[in-house]
Amino acid sequence: MSRSGAKPPSQRQLRVGEELRHALARLLAQGGFRDPELNEANITVTEVQVSPDLRNATAFVTPLGGTALAETVTALNRAAGFVRSRLAAEVRLRYLPRLQFAADRSFDNAMRLQDVLSRPRVQRDLEQAEAEPGADDAPLKASANSDGHHGS
Repeated sequence: MSRSGAKPPSQRQLRVGEELRHALARLLAQGGFRDPELNEANITVTEVQVSPDLRNATAFVTPLGGTALAETVTALNRAAGFVRSRLAAEVRLRYLPRLQFAADRSFDNAMRLQDVLSRPRVQRDLEQAEAEPGADDAPLKASANSDGHHGS
């Protein structure tokens, strides 16, 4: 499913996005940028989403260690034209999409979810649900009762 909640991308969009992701990863690893922020950064390209008309692409990136995320994205967007011209030599497409870079927050979201799942109260509810087969809503009832609130 796409990040925007619209209809899922076509197979062509997915193929072009993956090809661009691999090519971008190679280019960013090679370096050769005038901007020192980009030369010194180890940047991971986690996903490239391509618009249905294949004219625009958003590359979701994160620097290694997650430090200076906003600065890295800003620097990449400044260099987007240069990156696009270098990509044109790597990728065989009739029209190379216009690039935009965005911060990938999926790792942050995964960490928050892991923190929630590791809470003792949640662990207790999960263990209780496993012990009571067929009681799919048992964790919800247990959680509501332990809060002092009752479901409606």
